[in-house]
Amino acid sequence: MISLIEGFLYATSWTFQKPESYSAPLLLFTAFGIVCAVFLARTAGVRYRSSGHQKRACCRFRSLLFFCGLVLAGCELYKQAFLYVVVFDHSYNWWYFPFQLCSIPMYLCLLLPLLPDGAIRRAVLTFLQDFGILGGIMALLVPDGFLWEYITLTIHGFLWHFLLIFIGFYIAFSRQSDNTKAGYLSSLPLYGICCLIATVINLSVQYFLWPYSYANMFYINPCFPSEQVVFRSIALTFGTPVGLISYLAASCIGAFIVHLFCGKIAPSSSTVIPEEIDSR
Repeated sequence: MISLIEGFLYATSWTFQKPESYSAPLLLFTAFGIVCAVFLARTAGVRYRSSGHQKRACCRFRSLLFFCGLVLAGCELYKQAFLYVVVFDHSYNWWYFPFQLCSIPMYLCLLLPLLPDGAIRRAVLTFLQDFGILGGIMALLVPDGFLWEYITLTIHGFLWHFLLIFIGFYIAFSRQSDNTKAGYLSSLPLYGICCLIATVINLSVQYFLWPYSYANMFYINPCFPSEQVVFRSIALTFGTPVGLISYLAASCIGAFIVHLFCGKIAPSSSTVIPEEIDSR
């Protein structure tokens, strides 16, 4: 079985010239992908809201997000196996452990069917909208991290972030997030929990595996200056803690801007989600 998997991975290790980050074809492809993701999300969201059978529509809403989670999980399993077998020759690189901000939607979409209707579920959907769209767009604006000489890994990077944008806008156009200021604040504890887990992973790898391996989940490893361009300069000038705090603050502000934008294009229809209405 293992030999078959490795054979498949090697058979799909097609190479090509690594794309330049801001070449015209890549920019056009990125813009096209974002437009398609938003268009499909709007189409699906409008269909959800216009459905005459609310309970059936809610079932489709949950199923589609769960399906997106399955697609993300399948893509991530392929990527992890490909990196382990092909890229790093049967050695695991903790830098690519799937717990970045852009990885969280995979876990949350798979978890959604288990969450009961109510405030927690609403907060999770708001998080997927705000931080999911932010992560997808920011990664596409600075795509160096997923541009490889391998075709499949490069496709994985674009598909992943287009799907994050689709998920976020699908939630927005379906009006399943809470686009009030209170709704945004309700998503911050989840972000804080994710940051805490990321820090535990970073410090654990640092303590047990350094210098053989290194992790920088959420780009908030307190042992090193930030690797993000602007925030690295801040860290080198004012110290690593200031760089990390400024990075976290900027991400929260960015998510809030996304939150306000989604509130303009798809204002929340109610503070009570349709599933709760059906259950009464």
